[in-house]
Amino acid sequence: MKIKYHKRFEKQFKKLLDRDKKKVINVIEIFVKNVEHLNLRNHKLKGNLAGKRAISAGSDLRIIFEEFDSYTLVIFLDLGKHNRVYK
Repeated sequence: MKIKYHKRFEKQFKKLLDRDKKKVINVIEIFVKNVEHLNLRNHKLKGNLAGKRAISAGSDLRIIFEEFDSYTLVIFLDLGKHNRVYK
């Protein structure tokens, strides 16, 4: 699996508190090992985010991403609280 990070994701990551940064890093490590891990709650999105997916990075943090060729390539697009990223 090759992972790329969109500038928006990187910008939002820098804004996080240290404890939330650790959560995100841990979630990405789990994701790389098993994209279907139950704690990730990996799911397809609908509406204006159709074609993208999301995983949970803790209580209210979500990571929005796109996957290509059965997770050969993953681009993490956005990161943030539920209400902000699902707009």
